[in-house]
Amino acid sequence: MRSAVLTAFVGVVGSLVCAAMPVQLALAQPMPLAPPKQNSAPPRPAVGIQPGPPPMSGPQVSAPFSAKAHQPGGFDVNQRALIDRVSLYLSTIQTLVGDFVQVGPDGGRTEGQFFIQKPGKIHFAYNKPSVIQVIADGSSVVVRDTRLATQDLYPLSQTPLRFLLAERIDLMRDSSVVSVASDDVFVTVVIEEKQQLIGTSRLMLMFGARDLQLRQWTVTDPQGFDTTVAVYNLDTTKKPSPTLFQITYGNNSQRVQ
Repeated sequence: MRSAVLTAFVGVVGSLVCAAMPVQLALAQPMPLAPPKQNSAPPRPAVGIQPGPPPMSGPQVSAPFSAKAHQPGGFDVNQRALIDRVSLYLSTIQTLVGDFVQVGPDGGRTEGQFFIQKPGKIHFAYNKPSVIQVIADGSSVVVRDTRLATQDLYPLSQTPLRFLLAERIDLMRDSSVVSVASDDVFVTVVIEEKQQLIGTSRLMLMFGARDLQLRQWTVTDPQGFDTTVAVYNLDTTKKPSPTLFQITYGNNSQRVQ
């Protein structure tokens, strides 16, 4: 159960840890929502969302955008303007509270609430019966099993969450943007990450076309499994309690590099 969550995770806001998580994450608790790509796909922890039936409550999860890597020569003026608008939006947010629905590679769905405090802090609280919490304190991310009182520890800098939690972000400068597109509903930006030992993963961010509010993200891991997280009821005025982002480092922590 726990490995499913880990793999599915990196997704709540930004979900996001999933892409950078090594094979050990396959031991986490499952996160329900999208149809599996393979019969044996393990669930993953929160940080994105994939196609599937609409949730019982909250927003309907949209099918992931199929990104095509751009050819040398870069983006046109309109695409660059979209990327700059997204960068400005992400940089403007300092606190964010809302609800989320997470769908894992196996189609399993989990719901809960998330809290963001920039720079670098996030807390995903999954609704019961899940026993998983995902917490970032500015330098590390833990996936905590409250039933077993254990946690897996990851460097925040090695997870896709850093793009959502950075105090200031310039996506063109600070990441490898491979695709940007817009229609009447969404503005979609796809970021690719290549790591020598883990492989290539992708983070797809989707924003409302009219208000440019964050709507959902999907993390595609090096094995090609998608975890999607849709967010709603967003509030940028609430100030989360500092205790939500506290990590206890001790013997119950297993550090994953």
